[in-house]
Amino acid sequence: MIFVPDTSVIVDGRFSAFMEENAGATVILTEAMLAEVEHQANEGRSLGFAAIEELKKLRKMSDDGLLTIEFYGRRPSEWQIRGAREGEIDDLIRSAALENDAQLVTGDQTQRDISVIKGIKTIYLEHPKKIVRNIEEFFDNITNSVHLKGDMPPIAKKGLPGKVETVQLSYKVGERDIEAIASNLVKRARMEQGSYLESDMNGATVMQLRNLRVVITRPPFSDSVEITAVRPIKKTTIEDYTLADELKTRILSRSSGVLIAGAPGAGKSTFVQALAEWISANGKIVKTMENPRDLQVSNNITQYTALEGSMEKTGNILLLVRTDYTIFDEMRVTSDFHVYVDMRLAGVGMIGVVHATRPIDALQRFIGRIDLGLIPQVVDTVIYVENGNVTSVLVTESRVKVPTGMSQEDLARPVIVVSDYYTGKDMFEIYSFGEQVFAVPIEAAEKVESTVSRYAKRELAEEIRKRTGIQDISIDHLDDHRMVISAPEDTIARIIGRGGSRITELEKQLGLKIDVEASDKPQERKIPKIDIRNRIVYIDTGIPGSDTRIFVDGVLTLQAKTSSKGIIRARISTETGSAIYSALKSGRRIEFSAERSEKE
Repeated sequence: MIFVPDTSVIVDGRFSAFMEENAGATVILTEAMLAEVEHQANEGRSLGFAAIEELKKLRKMSDDGLLTIEFYGRRPSEWQIRGAREGEIDDLIRSAALENDAQLVTGDQTQRDISVIKGIKTIYLEHPKKIVRNIEEFFDNITNSVHLKGDMPPIAKKGLPGKVETVQLSYKVGERDIEAIASNLVKRARMEQGSYLESDMNGATVMQLRNLRVVITRPPFSDSVEITAVRPIKKTTIEDYTLADELKTRILSRSSGVLIAGAPGAGKSTFVQALAEWISANGKIVKTMENPRDLQVSNNITQYTALEGSMEKTGNILLLVRTDYTIFDEMRVTSDFHVYVDMRLAGVGMIGVVHATRPIDALQRFIGRIDLGLIPQVVDTVIYVENGNVTSVLVTESRVKVPTGMSQEDLARPVIVVSDYYTGKDMFEIYSFGEQVFAVPIEAAEKVESTVSRYAKRELAEEIRKRTGIQDISIDHLDDHRMVISAPEDTIARIIGRGGSRITELEKQLGLKIDVEASDKPQERKIPKIDIRNRIVYIDTGIPGSDTRIFVDGVLTLQAKTSSKGIIRARISTETGSAIYSALKSGRRIEFSAERSEKE
């Protein structure tokens, strides 16, 4: 008998098991199938490595005289390999079976149906019922994750959220063992019910194996093959958490925008699973958006992943299926936050999961990603999970008010007020000041006021120096709505601008009143001696070791410390040296002021 296997039965090991029952047969391995396997392995994909291990088994069976291997066909073109998902490789394999009057062996239903339609003799291999297990051997009933790396003792994390211990197991796993475990995991993900390959990328494979989320990494992404398996060890219900009935009603009675926040390993996923089950049990249609899909929820909650690699496309589909609530686990990149906002504004109840070390940090993840004024519309509740428990609940509200710590009425602006749900106490205010957004702890308003002050002083100084070129200024913050600029008297007109236009524009930009006054103790300016030799400008002040400022027509052009002979050198090839040289040649006014260094 002659058999032609396709890639599906090579990858998951079904064909080698099939050949153990058909000793003496001839196996035709097509160049098309070999090229696809090679391409997968070269791309660092676990499917390719799993297939190579199976092909090695077939070669050994041939060397032992159990079967005969022949190679057939031509190596496919690059475009055919790229088009493997569109059936180009499968077509070449079918043609090989037809041309050799052989039986095609496949585990792919579509391949089987097309072969039958074409009149090709076909054997369809069902998934084997008995699977050799491996990764579960590293788990006990309190283990939530296992980390395997070649020639290293396995690491296990054990315990409930907040009480997790890292334990080193007492034996090593060799490089070959890691490859064998990885190969078997890929097969199982393709065959076992409730399991699937989430993604297989260059150097990283993500899969869901029943209740285990498994990540396999290999070069070039990681320095060696590594396997990480994670599972929930406790399934909770909403009654296990101290949520007030009023809060449950708040979430359930309207399409809410909720964030579940917490540090990695804090128990966010466990809580959101319980929340999703509770919402579903109350007659709401609940869907999830996950990448990877690892939430452990009941079958009446459909789990979606990134459609064609895009969560935006997934969101578009969810709008069509008329879901009441969507669980978005986890939001990481900017596009995820945009999808959350779009769906929330469309009226869908959204429950997003984000990493955050403080409750307020969850809201700050939105700042800069969406318009500030939209935040209360899309996120009305933040639930913070720590050590497996809900430790804080914040709610948001938009108000027009003078920010806490300021008193001038004309500084009123839209402010997002973040309050503690249970006490009703205002905890934070989020608002824009100039071009900066501040999240202000209300209890520390005076400290935040100094932060705003420093920001405003820095912005004001930068704007004046950029617009006028005047460097010799100082700025003082008089109160919550007024600043004063001190500058040499002969520069004040330029700072104010024609008819006060420049100051008026800056006041509008920063939302502050700005006064300008002459410096209390203007430094005396003198005329230096200047000499030019070998394309170097020598500025002789006669004051050794002093902090010196050089002015051209009143504009600060150079700041430097003089030498022990009171001289500053500037090469004409530099920007400042060129400016002083040009000023000297054109007869412009060059002056200096000097202060003795504190060390002098």
